[in-house]
Amino acid sequence: MSEKQLLTTVVKAVDSKRAEDIVALNMKGISLIADYFVICHGNSDKQVQAIAKEVKDKAEESGYEVKRMEGFDEARWVLVDLGDIVAHVFHRDERSYYNLERLWGDAKTEDIKRELQP
Repeated sequence: MSEKQLLTTVVKAVDSKRAEDIVALNMKGISLIADYFVICHGNSDKQVQAIAKEVKDKAEESGYEVKRMEGFDEARWVLVDLGDIVAHVFHRDERSYYNLERLWGDAKTEDIKRELQP
């Protein structure tokens, strides 16, 4: 599976659990951590956990190893590290505080609209 296919898998996974304000940032040439960040949020602890678990499950079903998952129990900011792609699943209350989109403001936003359910 290519990097773009994994990105699509992650975006569809978060969308299937009704994550809000899904953004994919192209981090190539900006960060050594990953090539893409997927950022979204849920409205409750349970939803944040469901979104993160769905990312993990769908990635593993596609043959990708989840290198690390941090923050799952607290469900305020769950980081799912898939190597080339890092998913940041925030609780609604935390997302605006950390504001990763502004922090990485020089990153281009990927067009993911076609992957999102209508």
